[in-house]
Amino acid sequence: MSHRVPNLGIQSLHHIAIICADYEKSKRFYTEMLGFQIKNEVYRAERQSFKLDLSLNGLYLIELFSFPNPPERLSRPESTGLRHIAFGVNNIEEACLFLNDNQIATEDIRIDEYTGRKFTFFSDPDNLPIELYEI
Repeated sequence: MSHRVPNLGIQSLHHIAIICADYEKSKRFYTEMLGFQIKNEVYRAERQSFKLDLSLNGLYLIELFSFPNPPERLSRPESTGLRHIAFGVNNIEEACLFLNDNQIATEDIRIDEYTGRKFTFFSDPDNLPIELYEI
């Protein structure tokens, strides 16, 4: 007897939603440091929340939310749930230098044992782990 695997018809990743503690600080980080462009920004008074839609190279990727008093996210030790987000870069050394010059600490560059590619991690203002992966 064969089992039919359901097909949801997923075409691509649509977006990643991130809740931040300090909206203006995170907005600056994702736009000025990481280079995302603002696609749309709204304030939802009934929720006391900003919603910022961010794109990279024309591709909508991140929804940045602010809410009053959100609980902190457990990042370390690693816990169940979203582990990190990762972005591809052409030159990891240049990317790390840019981040370090802007007072954003990066971990040592490592080599992926399966692909041989370089990667490293750093954190956003709310300690969300972000990976840079050399493509």
